[in-house]
Amino acid sequence: MSEVEEVMATEEQTSPDAEVSDNVSKKEELVDETMEVLPSEEIITDAIDEDGDEVEEITQITKKVVKRTMKITETSSTTKTTTLTTPAKLYGKDLSEYDDVDVETLLAQLSPEEINILAKEVDPDDNFLPPDQRCSYECEKASTGPLNRKKLIEHINKQAIEAPDEPEFEPYVKGTVRGKKWVPPPRDQRELDAEEKISIDLGDEYESALTDATQEEIIDLAAILGFHSMMNQDQYHASLLNKGQPVGLGWDGITKSTQQKVYPMDPPNNTDVEESIKRIKEDDTKLIDLNLNNIKNISEEKLEQLIAALPENEHLEVLSLTNVGLTDKLALLLAEAIEKSKTLRVLNVETNFISPPVIVKLVESLLKCRTIEEFRASNQRSQVLGNKIEMEITDLVEKNTSLLRLGLHLEFNDARHRVAAHLQRNIDRIRKDLELRLQYRFFNNLHRNPTRVQ
Repeated sequence: MSEVEEVMATEEQTSPDAEVSDNVSKKEELVDETMEVLPSEEIITDAIDEDGDEVEEITQITKKVVKRTMKITETSSTTKTTTLTTPAKLYGKDLSEYDDVDVETLLAQLSPEEINILAKEVDPDDNFLPPDQRCSYECEKASTGPLNRKKLIEHINKQAIEAPDEPEFEPYVKGTVRGKKWVPPPRDQRELDAEEKISIDLGDEYESALTDATQEEIIDLAAILGFHSMMNQDQYHASLLNKGQPVGLGWDGITKSTQQKVYPMDPPNNTDVEESIKRIKEDDTKLIDLNLNNIKNISEEKLEQLIAALPENEHLEVLSLTNVGLTDKLALLLAEAIEKSKTLRVLNVETNFISPPVIVKLVESLLKCRTIEEFRASNQRSQVLGNKIEMEITDLVEKNTSLLRLGLHLEFNDARHRVAAHLQRNIDRIRKDLELRLQYRFFNNLHRNPTRVQ
């Protein structure tokens, strides 16, 4: 016979039934669970076995009941949201009612006193308005007259003397430290060990020399070694020039600012321009150097006459036209005159109003002159020449074999290095030519007048 067990489970809930709204959440929790076995029952049924005989079949049923106690927790939350759409109001009216109001008409109806009151309530964020119009503060005091600095300082000093001093929390007592005294933190032992290990053995001779040296001699030694921070400027320069140390200026001496030397003003240039032009036209043999620097009243016609007379002159070697107001027109005429000059060696046209392209024309004219060794044209109307102009000047200078000095401010390194290298080559070549000429003359004279060295 087979035994069939039927398990029946019933649940007992401790909470009553309730209607839960959408905003109520349930939480179930198991409190207790028990199992009870009920008495078994037998069921008799008729059946036919394999041999065809009729038999009785007994089925025994055992029932078990499981009792569970569950705790249900309900959580309810209610949120009430109220949205107010009340429009903003100004003086009891909606703001939309003021859209069609003409502000200019309202301002025209106000009195000056009302406009001042309104201006105090408004702070315009406008940088173009003066501060007295942007600030709401207005000084109503009457003016006391112009500023008197002496009386103002006397008034400030009087107030400072009459104002009582602030009371001190702890009175001052001589020799007593008020508050907490600062104590430096202890140094690392490794630093102290490193300092102890540093020792310099100068030898007995140097040790005795330094021990017996005076303070002035030690200062001189420090200046020779370049210890600028150990002395003041007067001590350093006195040591270099071997003038002796100033009296009272030792290691602890206080130096004052060096009194500036007053140099007399340069006398004005009293060169007679008309007389100089006349001498250039007549090719005066004594006129070799002409300096017209800083003469402000030279007219354009006189400068044109001076430049026009240069090609015919065969004795002028140095011409200085600094700060005379040369323009591009006169500079172009000067470039044409330079090409025809035969004796001019130095030309100075600094501090004028020549543009960079005309400076290129002047440098180009030096190629045809072949006699000018020094050319100066810095500090013109344009402080910066530009890369293109500097490269053109560099190419022209590299073609010139007679130029030895060039007074121009070149901004780019490539141009500066190329110009400096070429001028140095010209100087070296001329120096070698002079050496060969001197050797030739020496051996020629020696051949003509042979002497026997005893």
